[in-house]
Amino acid sequence: MATKLISGNFSADQLNQIVARIERLEEEKKALADDIREVYAEAKAHGFDTKILRQVIKLRKLDRAELAEQESLLEIYMDALGMQINGNADAEAAE
Repeated sequence: MATKLISGNFSADQLNQIVARIERLEEEKKALADDIREVYAEAKAHGFDTKILRQVIKLRKLDRAELAEQESLLEIYMDALGMQINGNADAEAAE
């Protein structure tokens, strides 16, 4: 079978290979997402809060400087809204 040129740069065979690879990767991605969902369900069955686990996973991806910046901004925003976090509530209650 002759390879049909779609444009001057690639053929239909190349396009089919690329599409097939993307489809396989999409299937793998779905399988991984299903596996992750199962692990969260297992964690929940053991009494862990999955919302907090997701937050921990997200934070662990950050480098230390980025994490410190986010924590600092969170504290600033919460303070501006009159919300206390961590030990701040105890300190202000004593005042």
